[in-house]
Amino acid sequence: MDVLPDEDEAAIQATAEDFLAAECTPALVRAAERDAARWSPALFARIAELGWLRLCLPEEDGGDGLPLTHLAVLFDVLGRHLAPVPMHGTMVGAITLARCGTPAQRAILPAVGRGEARIALAIQEADGSWSADALALRGRREGDGIILDGAKSFVDGFRESTHAIAAFLLDGAPALALLESDAPGLSATDLVTTAKDSSASLVFDGVRVPASRIIAGAAPLRLLMDLAAAFLAAQMAGAARRATERAADYAKDRVAFGQPIGAFQAIQHMAADMLIGAEGAQLLAREAIWRLGEGLPATVEAAQAKAFANEKCLAACRSAQQIHGGIGFIEVHDQQLWYRRVAAWAHRCGTAREHRRTVAAALLDQQGPVRLDVPLVAE
Repeated sequence: MDVLPDEDEAAIQATAEDFLAAECTPALVRAAERDAARWSPALFARIAELGWLRLCLPEEDGGDGLPLTHLAVLFDVLGRHLAPVPMHGTMVGAITLARCGTPAQRAILPAVGRGEARIALAIQEADGSWSADALALRGRREGDGIILDGAKSFVDGFRESTHAIAAFLLDGAPALALLESDAPGLSATDLVTTAKDSSASLVFDGVRVPASRIIAGAAPLRLLMDLAAAFLAAQMAGAARRATERAADYAKDRVAFGQPIGAFQAIQHMAADMLIGAEGAQLLAREAIWRLGEGLPATVEAAQAKAFANEKCLAACRSAQQIHGGIGFIEVHDQQLWYRRVAAWAHRCGTAREHRRTVAAALLDQQGPVRLDVPLVAE
């Protein structure tokens, strides 16, 4: 994998940065927070016009067929500007359908590319757990369909979605269901989140899904969860990098004891750690997304990226708050927008502990001797 963007990716990155810098200002983010819908339909429509939604969809489904690393670049920029649009769930769901869905299930992809169909991911359980081994939503066969009963939580972008993809257990095995967001028996309750974004808890009360809308097996769920973790890690890396830049700019201007506070070594150490964390998260997310695009195993890489982003990107945003001092903690100042979102994203699509468990299980599953490099007996 080339860690640097190629010519096409660099062009997409520059175009996206210019567009979002002009269109997705902190004022727009604040307006979305105040609005009951908690998102910007106008911004999402512009994104669809620019072709971002079809960028990495297969050509036979109305897309451009570009590598997934192009989306990695986009999610980084979307995170930088905290874009209040349902891009994450829509892209993760669409790519999963493109890879694993039947022709009938893939029929919604052209509408996704045009911005007419939006997908929410109902994966995280009511207790907040993010694991294929912890699915609590149950499905039972009835006639030519499946009946779903149970609950999900932290379903981002559900209110603005037209479809949802839900993970559930069918005959003791994982499966995915593609359903309309207004399906009978499906109810949603808006959540009040740290990010003040669009998120909901869902209750499935006898929701009927045609058998033709079911994607059975562990592999499709694993792909969806890896994509979700990797893309959210890329988004978090972009947000942390922007928070770092804002803090560095402030440290150059804020004068204390006769000099800019950026001249103090303590501030310089904080800024260096912040930048290392944001850059590291970006590299790990890019590697995971590249592997997913190439069809290579990427569960460990996606887990590494999200675990690292959860800790280091949140630490970067926390340090950015501290560099700003008291002003960074008041609502009228923009800096807190980045902290609140990254703090919320750190608990979605898997916590650091959950992803570390995945990495640890993979390491322990390797054959060969294990060297601890610590004395087991006191000398």
